[in-house]
Amino acid sequence: MIFKIGTFSKLSGVSVKTLRYYDQRGLLQPDTIDKFSGYRYYSAEQLLIIQRIIDLKNRGFTLEEIKSLLAEDVSPADVKKSLTAKQLELQQFIKEAQSQLKEINSGLERIKDLDDQSSTVPTAIRNVKSQLVASIRDIIPRSHLCLILDEIKQYVREHHEDENRSLNVQWHNNDFEDDLIDVEVALPITKKIPGSDRVNIHFWPELIQAASLVHWCDPYHSSCSALAELATWISSNGYRPSEAEPIREIYLTADQDLYGKLRRAELLIPIENS
Repeated sequence: MIFKIGTFSKLSGVSVKTLRYYDQRGLLQPDTIDKFSGYRYYSAEQLLIIQRIIDLKNRGFTLEEIKSLLAEDVSPADVKKSLTAKQLELQQFIKEAQSQLKEINSGLERIKDLDDQSSTVPTAIRNVKSQLVASIRDIIPRSHLCLILDEIKQYVREHHEDENRSLNVQWHNNDFEDDLIDVEVALPITKKIPGSDRVNIHFWPELIQAASLVHWCDPYHSSCSALAELATWISSNGYRPSEAEPIREIYLTADQDLYGKLRRAELLIPIENS
């Protein structure tokens, strides 16, 4: 019994377009082709072949792999080799997928924590404890800030410290032209590690009292309304900025959780009584 391609498509559940593609790839060619009309005809026996193709696709085999498995001279040893190779490939895929799923789950937990904190945080005065950091200070164009942040992350990673801790930034004297900034970036570390001509391992000093404002910002943009907002609050509440320590900022959104341009940050201005 033979069937036109449309009927064979309905019987097999495989589209006409796919059947033509299988023909082009030499995977399943029509039993006969009418030389006058060009109609393609498939045999009943080929329904078994198309089901084998579907089954092998469902196991993850590519069309080229399926083609070799359907060859008339394929041996049991060849089949065993192909199945074993596919088994190892799928096991590796599952392992990688599980690792990716773990990262996704961790990301969702961190996003949930940020979402829980997304309500307005009132401006406050707080103490900031001294902490051991690895830091780099340099005078750079603001557009290069991302490079120096990446540099300090890479350095602590190479010394087996967690690069995903909250990045800290101290803004020093910025009275430069051409958008240059005097900036120090730092990552908290748990133990003393070797320093270098670029990286300083030291304790950032305690801020006895600092005005704190949690906000969303683009750290690579030259203007931030949070600075003016916090400066106004300081003046209105009988304080003045202290010149003993530079303005500090803590990036609460880790790089791995940064999906847009904005990240959640805490702006800290050291203060003293007027």
